[in-house]
Amino acid sequence: MKIGIAVDGNSGIDYLERDKEIRIFRSHLIIEKEEFEDFVEISSDVFYSRLNENPDLNISTAQTSTGNILEMYEEMHAKGYDQLLIITISKELSGTYQNAVLAAKMIDTNVIVYDSKSVSYVQAYMALQAQEMANQGKSIEEIIERLDYIRDHNHIYITVDTLKYLVKNGRLSNVAGAIGSLLKLKPLLEVNDEGKVKTVDKIRTTKKARKLLIERFVKETEGKDVMTFVVYTNNQLEMEDFKKELESHGVRDVQLVPLTPVVGTHAGPGTMGVGYIER
Repeated sequence: MKIGIAVDGNSGIDYLERDKEIRIFRSHLIIEKEEFEDFVEISSDVFYSRLNENPDLNISTAQTSTGNILEMYEEMHAKGYDQLLIITISKELSGTYQNAVLAAKMIDTNVIVYDSKSVSYVQAYMALQAQEMANQGKSIEEIIERLDYIRDHNHIYITVDTLKYLVKNGRLSNVAGAIGSLLKLKPLLEVNDEGKVKTVDKIRTTKKARKLLIERFVKETEGKDVMTFVVYTNNQLEMEDFKKELESHGVRDVQLVPLTPVVGTHAGPGTMGVGYIER
């Protein structure tokens, strides 16, 4: 049984070293009515640079179409894969999961669509692990068992610099957004067990939000063997300093990863995240 692995571009796997057998299907970014395929036609550096120059850019996103996903399934089937494992961004954050499921019904091949209940590096790590195990000849059941472990043993915290983008993209109500902006609140968010983005706390300043984030992170990971990652948008240099601050609290092997333009559109410039996966 030859197992094929695919993951959507919201994982940020394009920016990581990976086995080229992993297929990637990507969302689209629409900037001032011009459409770009995430990573292929616009990189994170270019996107965040444009956003820095013009914070009022008219930007939106479009998920991968069912037709494009079906084409990928057909290509993988033609390459001799008997079973396809498709790892998607949390279905609570995007319609990508539903499109992948719909495409699976259109092809006479065994397709398993797996909801990561996450985004960014957690999702990418799942794909990397799944491909490694497939290369080792592991069964689909063994691979899914591993993915379940990763899904149930990770946590991501996020701070945003402005509530504007969360409100605009339906991640926060207009009322909550208006009050938050008025009070200049900096919410500390998390991706919870259900794969939803939830508010953990509201702090007055970015500096205080990040201090609280570090405190929570260090306390939560104490005594655990974890991989740590820091996600950045247009603030890479700042996040390199943040990484050093984490390391000063005893956090080791911190990996810096960019948030893709499509995900960054929903979070906004100045967004940062820190997360871990238990080994």
